[in-house]
Amino acid sequence: MEFPDRVDRELRERWVERGWCPGRGLYELFAERVAADGARVAVVDRGGELSYAELGRRVRGLAAGLAARGVRPGSVVGVKVPADRRALVVDLAVAALGAVVLPCTPGHGRRDLLAVWGTARVDAVVTAPEWKALVDGLRPELPDLHEVVVLDEDPWPERDGWRPAAVDPEAPARILLSSGSEAAPKLVAYSHNALAGGRGRYVERVLETADGAPPRVLLLVSPATAYGSLAVVALVRCGATVLLPPGGERFDPAGALAAVGRWRPTHLAAVPTMLRRMAELPPAPGEDLSSLQAVVSSAAALSPAVLGAALRRFGCPVVNVYGASDGLNCHARWDDPDGDVLRVGRPDPGVAEFRVCGPDGRPVPAGVPGELQARGPMSPLCHVGEPELDARLRVDGGWVRSGDRGVLEADGSLRVLARIRQTVNRGGVSISTAEVEQLLEGHPEVAEAVCVPVPDPDLGERMCVCAVPRGAGLELAELTLFLAELCGLERYKLPERLVLLERLPVGASGKPDRRVIAELAAAAVRDGGAEADGAAAGGAVGVTAG
Repeated sequence: MEFPDRVDRELRERWVERGWCPGRGLYELFAERVAADGARVAVVDRGGELSYAELGRRVRGLAAGLAARGVRPGSVVGVKVPADRRALVVDLAVAALGAVVLPCTPGHGRRDLLAVWGTARVDAVVTAPEWKALVDGLRPELPDLHEVVVLDEDPWPERDGWRPAAVDPEAPARILLSSGSEAAPKLVAYSHNALAGGRGRYVERVLETADGAPPRVLLLVSPATAYGSLAVVALVRCGATVLLPPGGERFDPAGALAAVGRWRPTHLAAVPTMLRRMAELPPAPGEDLSSLQAVVSSAAALSPAVLGAALRRFGCPVVNVYGASDGLNCHARWDDPDGDVLRVGRPDPGVAEFRVCGPDGRPVPAGVPGELQARGPMSPLCHVGEPELDARLRVDGGWVRSGDRGVLEADGSLRVLARIRQTVNRGGVSISTAEVEQLLEGHPEVAEAVCVPVPDPDLGERMCVCAVPRGAGLELAELTLFLAELCGLERYKLPERLVLLERLPVGASGKPDRRVIAELAAAAVRDGGAEADGAAAGGAVGVTAG
């Protein structure tokens, strides 16, 4: 698999010279942590505590076993394991081999796995016993897959003579998934330097502690997600303790609050829907949240209501992170409930520099709104297997077109005005509307359909289908059955609202006017004129956020 770097090499070298990137591989940096802090706790999950020394032994054992199975530098390793210590062990073991890790969450089903692993041409897959049958069933459609490794909860033994691979720091280390506006998930390749350097600097700043001690971060999203990749980065860059609560993909607000008291984290990392649900719960007897120094919100827009509720409930600042797996990142720290949440902080050139461009693609002056573009030490290498995406989204030596509208103020701070991408952000999970629309084209009773997000007080957004039916009697249950049973669409992507229209509003170009359609859908939901199915997507907050 090829991973061309879309950023000028001279820039990469300059970022290393300035100390913004380490110029070393992830495993080498992790091994230094193990040598210096072996007795400290690295991971806590339902299996108990794991020290840095023990985590290092597990990583070396798995790396040696994977090498014996044919995993080598440049191999692409698909991963589908639970959100526990195994996720971190696999990430670091693959890095030790100079291979590329491609994690997927338990929520990714057959359709997603085929799209993702097929595009990346995975050589091997590491999975858990409960998903072996699923993965084996995919093998005939994944011609590059030569090895399926089943990883249970027992550590693999170390092997005499095994040595980590010599790694080019600019070589790919991890592929992050992002739905973006495409019909299939986008795959974004990150180098060792981009993860440990630019991404590491952002994680280091977000997880700062008052006394400079290593942070303890309670991660409520899956380590397999783009947001959740901060787990491995925090281990390598910050010497953190990563706390992974039990419960898998199903978020339990009461359990998360109890975990704060039990595990005493300095930081809690979540999506806004999770924060709101925790904030709504009354304090339990004996509840203790006093260890928290900050709450981190990312993967979806933070509303003023959630900011205020989180500040009151947790009694500590809220760090709002604006970012995307394409290499965008900026954050603001709030302790004022009246703060302007559209302001996302001052960009750090050691993470990602921002510029604002007009319709002609040229930068505009401070204070003038336009499309946000970013480039910096956090910039990924490329979009995997889709050079047309790079051609469209990467410009001028590596700048990433965000598709978001914003403005850089005169004081250098960044304000995000609107997200332009065609997605639905359901509780922190980014769902492509294009994928669902393409599938609905095959429904015999649907003449036209456009999917748009509609506001939701619980999840932030839900997906609404605005459809022109061919006849009478089209119902949401019929559409979701078609999408799930005949098309194989994952349950969390199923639409939950339906608005029937005589025709779709169009703009001057003749294309459906999504802004007008979204306004019609929001009005229909508000007035009770949209058919709803709250059970369609399971009613649970997803944690596959990017």
